[in-house]
Parts: sequence; C-alpha cells; structure tokens
Amino acid sequence: MNESETRAEYIDPKLKASGWGEIEGSKVLREFRITEGKIQTGGLRAKPEIADYVLVYKNQKIGVIEAKAQNLEVGEGVAQAKAYAQKLQIDYAYSTNGKEIYEMSLATGEERSVIDFPTPDELWNKTFTDQNEWKEKFNNVLFEDGGSGKKPRYYQEIAVNNVMNCIAEEKNRVLLTLATGTGKTFVAFQIAWKLFQTRWTLKRDGARRPRILFLADRNILADQAFNAFSAFSEDALVRINPLDIRKKGGVPMSGSVYFTIFQTFMSGSNGTPYFGKRQCGYIQIFW
Repeated sequence: MNESETRAEYIDPKLKASGWGEIEGSKVLREFRITEGKIQTGGLRAKPEIADYVLVYKNQKIGVIEAKAQNLEVGEGVAQAKAYAQKLQIDYAYSTNGKEIYEMSLATGEERSVIDFPTPDELWNKTFTDQNEWKEKFNNVLFEDGGSGKKPRYYQEIAVNNVMNCIAEEKNRVLLTLATGTGKTFVAFQIAWKLFQTRWTLKRDGARRPRILFLADRNILADQAFNAFSAFSEDALVRINPLDIRKKGGVPMSGSVYFTIFQTFMSGSNGTPYFGKRQCGYIQIFW
C-alpha cells in the first residue's frame, strides 16, 4: 500500500473520527505548501516544502502531520514533521504510517506513541494553556486579503500572531525585525486590522475603535502604506502632512489610522511631537 492509499484508507478516517473537519472551526489542510522553494542560480527554484497535513482550529495552525506508506516505520516521518513544525512555529507534530501515530511536543520535548489523533479541543488546550479573552478575539479576525485571495507567507503569519499574543498579554512594546522585501507593510496592516476589528485600545474595554499611527522615514513609504491599507473605509484613513497641520492649526483627529513621517511627527513647537498635544494613550505606533 503506497502513501496515497495509506492516507485515504487509514489516516483520513482517523482524523475524521477525532473530529477534524467535522467539529466547527476545525480544518485539515492537505498538501500544505509552506514555501515555494529557494530561488537558485538561473531563476530556478529548489523543491518546495510541503506538509502532508496541517491541522487548523479557531483560525490557528496547531498541528503538523507527516504521512508515510503503511509498509514503512512510523519513525521515518519524525524528522520531517519536526522540521515543518519548527518552521511554522507549531508545538505539536505527528508522524504516522496509518497503523501507528507518533506524537512530538516541540515545546516540552516529550515524544510518545498514541492510539488516536487528539480532538481539536484537546490539541488546542495542550497548545494554549494561557488563553485569554483578547487572544480569542484576535484569533477570530481572519487575515484580510481585500478580495485578492492573497495568503500570508508563513513567516508573516507567525509575525502577526506573535504580536497579537504580546498585545493580548498586555506587553507595551513589541519589536519586529523584518528584512527588505519580506512584507513589513502587509504585516503592519494585518496587525492594525485585527486591532481595529476587535476594538482594542489601551483601556481594553472594547468601547471604541483604536487610533493607530503609522510612522515612516520617507514620504514615499508613508504613501505606499496609505494605499496598502485600502481595506479600511476611506474616512478611517488620514494622510498627515505639514501643510495640513499649518492650515488647521493642529493634527487632524477625525480618522482612525494616521500616516506620516518622523519629521512631520516631530515638527511641533519647541521640538515637541504634534501628537504630544493629543491623547496619545489612544494611539498605537508602528515604527
């Protein structure tokens, strides 16, 4: 029996029996493409990284499964399952040949043979032992694609989720280090979108939408970000420039998401930030 037959006749039914794809909010992503493969000389690409199964519950990827043909040892898929789980920053990885299931926790290092796959709730509770209200709210807001069907790259999804977890844990500052071309603006947009849709503010009472300030070091970058946030309603976005401030005698506060550059931000009287005159406690800053 080859791997495809093993999946169809043994692995898929076991996943279904454990509630995957059956319980609301659970999904099984088959042949999940993690990367397209490294670009090599001459424009060619290396072999893409594809996980046999990724288990999703409540919009979070929480399990990776590496499948092997029934005639192979269950340990044949252990290294690959671990590697994919590490790349996706998923705590639980599984290797199976249909007859046996081997479970690995990357968080604790514990490894063991199990009879069945855990149910979605069981795996969720093992993964997230410190859930709170805001983590749940952030998870419920899907990544916004503006109707384009664009999916986040695996590291973008990890970056956004890590930031949201830090915010839910009431950490005041988060530093992301992302290289040029990795989609920093996309990541910032998704973070802002989740904050906006959940009505998160520093008060954490859900009473109003946050005011968000996007700071860049060049006008062209601020303009690009302004355009990239087009999924927000037009009246929610405000592009701030020095001329507007001089005309109006201060910073406009009619919107929800503001875009400007450091020089404009710091050009108030006596070198004080313009936003220092406002209630900065309601503004989240992306540097």
